[in-house]
Amino acid sequence: MTKPSASDSQAAKPRARLYVEADLSADAQLALDKDQSHYLRSVLRAQEGQTVGLFNGRDGQWLAEIQTIGKQAVTLRAVAQTRAQEAAASIWLCFAPLKKDTTNFAVEKASEAGASRIWPVLTRFTNSERVKLERLQAVAKEAAEQCERLSLPHVEAPRRLDQLLADWPQDRPLIACAESGSQRVALLSALAELAPEGLPSSGLGLLVGPEGGFHADELALLQRLPFVTCVSLGQRILRAETAVAVALGGLQLYLEARQPPQ
Repeated sequence: MTKPSASDSQAAKPRARLYVEADLSADAQLALDKDQSHYLRSVLRAQEGQTVGLFNGRDGQWLAEIQTIGKQAVTLRAVAQTRAQEAAASIWLCFAPLKKDTTNFAVEKASEAGASRIWPVLTRFTNSERVKLERLQAVAKEAAEQCERLSLPHVEAPRRLDQLLADWPQDRPLIACAESGSQRVALLSALAELAPEGLPSSGLGLLVGPEGGFHADELALLQRLPFVTCVSLGQRILRAETAVAVALGGLQLYLEARQPPQ
């Protein structure tokens, strides 16, 4: 059987898309880590000469050819850049952690929607204070690999809400999704006020509370802060993980509508 050439490899659909730490450039050689090597070798049954997509958050997306499939590692050679690196949108998602599966869901959707930083926040009514940071980082990486983004979201260690607000950059608007409170506006109305021409240079933050919403004291604090805008996501009471998806989806569609035509 004839081994595919590099030109054939460029035309073939990559077997997978993977995040790597290594620098990427033409003819760069790299070895995948243990988990990624196992995935290609034992799960996908990849073969030498086939291609994978690679990105590292710095050098764009590259097509790479599998050189060797060993028991310890799979080695690759970068063939050609297929997408130039793009500046990542500076969107921070802060949310109250939930039970395991729903917390994973929130991190996955935040990664797919382009959040650059994901911050578990502990509130009075937080349902679960156990946060497995390593697991959430893995969920974020897997989602980034699947959704074609060129950067990896950073998952922060959990913080109490009052600590987060005390250290929040004053020039970065924070949109707090609140089920109650008299000073709420609709999400799109708030975005039209805060980001009339698209994402501001300072970036934006989204805050989603726990099941049952924010405590009255927390809501009062949010409404006092000049950089916070409390918004409504509609008349229905949403589950916390649904609110994450709705808020991020609304923000993404709003910003895309304000991008200049290609």
